[in-house]
Amino acid sequence: MPNIRHTRTAPTRAQVLAAGERIDAHRHDDHQIVYAGSGVLAVTTDAGTWFAPGNRAIWVPAGTVHAHRAHGHLDLHLVGLPADDNPLGLDAPTVLAVGPLLRELILAHTREPDDDSPERRRLLAVLRDQLRASPQQPLRLPTPTDPRLAAVCALVHADPADPRTLAALGAATGAGERTLSRLFRSEFGMTFPQWRTQSRLYHALRLLAEDTPVTTVAHRCGWSSASAFIDVFRRSFGYTPGTHNRRAPRDR
Repeated sequence: MPNIRHTRTAPTRAQVLAAGERIDAHRHDDHQIVYAGSGVLAVTTDAGTWFAPGNRAIWVPAGTVHAHRAHGHLDLHLVGLPADDNPLGLDAPTVLAVGPLLRELILAHTREPDDDSPERRRLLAVLRDQLRASPQQPLRLPTPTDPRLAAVCALVHADPADPRTLAALGAATGAGERTLSRLFRSEFGMTFPQWRTQSRLYHALRLLAEDTPVTTVAHRCGWSSASAFIDVFRRSFGYTPGTHNRRAPRDR
């Protein structure tokens, strides 16, 4: 990532990003919680892309070079924490579930970023407690390092509806199925079907953020039917794709 900006402190603020807008690669000496009140947020590092709809947040550890991208209208909320204040004990980006209370705490904390009152400090203490209790979510697309694995991943990303098996994809890229299966486990810590589901969900979130109809999303992303897509989506995110853009009102 060229032209990396470096700031000592991670900002705490709320801002709006238009669909497709980016915040270029940067790093800061503080930790940061990144939350999208509406739309879908993607945070990318050299290690991969983490993605979060409105009931997820992304933990970005201090010193991590990362970029943001908005899918759909994005109400972005950023909460900075000092480098010596790591309530999660995490040293890699991680997606976290955001319940109703944590959501309201994040919105309230970013509403008046310059407020240093005792009340706001107590609010931050509760926010930190809620972070500790937030389940981690495996919503990540790792960046492949092996060129054989990268070639297969590129094919799937280019066409999420591609129905080919790992053996067929390997044949198209000159790699064996057993080798690719081993690479998926060693590099990504998941099987090919698990990774492909993650990839399809990421593409689905992006399409939903653009108000694409659910049935269209299902077919473009490789599900055999809308009902099959709805079932996987609900198990992954806790709500149906039809309610995706109605879940979080835009914060003014």
